[in-house]
Order: sequence, then structure tokens, then C-alpha cells
Amino acid sequence: MSTFSLDEDQRQIKDAMGKFAAEEMRPIARDCDEELNIPDDFLDKSWELGIVTNVIPEKYGGYEFGRSVLNNTILTEELAYGDLSLAMAALAPNLFVLPVMEMGTDEQKERFLPEFCGLSAKVGSLAILEYSIAFDVSEIKTRATRSGNQYILNGQKCLVPMADKAEEFLVVARASGAAAGTGIDAFIVEKTMPGIEVSEKEKHMGLNALSTHTLIFEDCKVSADNRLGGEGGFDYNRLVGCCRIALAAAAVGLAGAVKDYCVDYARERIAFGQPIATRQSIAFMLADMAIEIDGARLLNYKAAWNADQNYDLVRIAYLSKKYASKWAFTIADNGVSILGGHGLIREHPVEMWFRNARAFSMLEGMIIV
Repeated sequence: MSTFSLDEDQRQIKDAMGKFAAEEMRPIARDCDEELNIPDDFLDKSWELGIVTNVIPEKYGGYEFGRSVLNNTILTEELAYGDLSLAMAALAPNLFVLPVMEMGTDEQKERFLPEFCGLSAKVGSLAILEYSIAFDVSEIKTRATRSGNQYILNGQKCLVPMADKAEEFLVVARASGAAAGTGIDAFIVEKTMPGIEVSEKEKHMGLNALSTHTLIFEDCKVSADNRLGGEGGFDYNRLVGCCRIALAAAAVGLAGAVKDYCVDYARERIAFGQPIATRQSIAFMLADMAIEIDGARLLNYKAAWNADQNYDLVRIAYLSKKYASKWAFTIADNGVSILGGHGLIREHPVEMWFRNARAFSMLEGMIIV
């Protein structure tokens, strides 16, 4: 990355995902948002891209292209450029697959990874977020109580992507009695286990097409064998960091979509005999969009590179998400202003992007690279 240029594999990823976003995502994004639904055939088409199976080792049935957080970051940005809700749906299986592949025990990998190497789409998900005015990833309220050779889970998780279609969840919980910021584990929970309830689809201001749900755990008994990483546990900071890098990449992709749409609109919109792009206030706003998107992307790439080097992610992943989230919303807000009255009507996608961008500041663990 010191050359600031993509290698051949990365260019191919960018081009392939960009083409898919343009041809398969952007044309249906508005209808999906209006109908509050993502069609199954889209999930099948996204599965055919090999986003999930490409990273899984061959011995488990995958193609073993290897996991690269940086490559996944490039991929995520391109998909989010097409549509944020559709991108999150397409990438939902990785919320389960990537942590198991990287942090699971050999038995957990052998048991679950082959299920995600079939020809048809399969969904897994991750449950981190909880109902809170200001949710803190270190202040997990869901409790896991050890009882012999099993754990008993109690608590609630919200905004769990694709929970209606997922068959397995990775659920983050804290050991009973553990001090704040300690004792956090993740458990593989199958939907068929007693004590787990999946709510009706949640209603949002944005991300309307994406199916998210609340998970309710009441004395849900999970075998100790399903504790991610076994007795050694897992790296929670890395999990959160990779999720934040993914959210930053998605924010950059959405912001890029707003900027490009507004540039085209400003060139074509004539007011008082001239394109509005010639107005200094509009031109400066578009220039600021381009500057901040490039800045957010570079910080995001640095965070992703750090993840590939197994460096600590706590600070840089937080900064990347914070910066990209702030500017995605600001850029979407400015996009509405540039379109004027047209910015508020559904004929143009900017109002949808504005609603979606508002969510970034409060999301955690809904997408991963």
C-alpha cells in the first residue's frame, strides 16, 4: 500500500464488484427500500460472486483464496456504492464465517464452515448490538452463565442482520459476575436451540430493505463446545475492529455514490441560464465531498492494512469508523441541499442515501471485512 496503487487482484475485485453494484444493485435499490424487502434472487446472485466461499480453506470446501482485510475493504466499498442495505445483506454470511474461520477451534471450523460452501446461498449472522441510549461495545449486558459443560444465555440483541434467514448466530455475551470490559465471549447459537426467539422485522428510518431483528435469549443453553475459540476464547477487540473497518468502507462507498450523483446533477441542472455547478457555493461543496471521501478512504485502507499485519486495531479502527461515518452523513446532507427541492423526493436516490447515512454513527457489528 505504500505505492498508493492497487495490485492486479485488487483491481479485479474493484472492477467486478463495481460492475455488480451497477448492474444488479443500483437498479433494484429503490424498489427494495420501498417494499421493505430484498428478493431471494439477489441473494443467490451475490452468492455466486464467491464472496464467502472464496476465503474458506479448501479442506472445508472453499476455494482458499485467502482472507485479506484490505481486499474485503475494497470489495465492501464497491458494494455499498451500489446500495448499503443490499451490501449488508450480501455480506451477512461473513459475519459468522470470518470469526469462526479465524478464531474458532478446529472442531468448530470442521462443523460449520462446510455448510457455507454449497451452491446455494446460506446466511449466518453476528449479534453484538443491544438496546441502549449510547451503546458501548465493552458494556455488554447479555449474560453467559457457566453451568457444567454448558452456558446459559440471557439478554437481548437488536439490529441483527438477516436474522430471519440465518440458521446460526455468533452471539457476544459477558460472563456473569465479570467486571466491566472483561469476560466477553462469543457463542455459536443455532436458531433451533430452545430459549432463543427471533422478533418480527424491525422498522428503521433508513436501511429499510435490510431485514434486521431482535434476538431474545431466555435461559438458552449452549454447549461449552460452542464457545468461540474454546477455553481460550477469542480476540474481541479484533472482531470489533474488523467490523468498524467494514462500516467505514461502507460509509465511503455510500458517500461516493452521493458525490457522483450530485456532480452529474449539478452539471445538468440549469438555473438562471447556467449549470448550478458553476456556482461557487455548489462547486466548493462538491470539492469538499471529494476531499473528505479520499481522506476517509486512505484512513480506512491504513486500518485494513494494520488488520492484515495483525497490529492492534482499537484506535485506528475507531478513528476510521468515526471519520467516515461523520463525513458520510455530512456529504449526504449536503447532497440533499445541492438537489434543493429534488433532494426530498423519491425520484432521486439522495434522500434514501441520507436516511441510510444517518445510521452509521450508531451501528456496530453489522458488517465485517
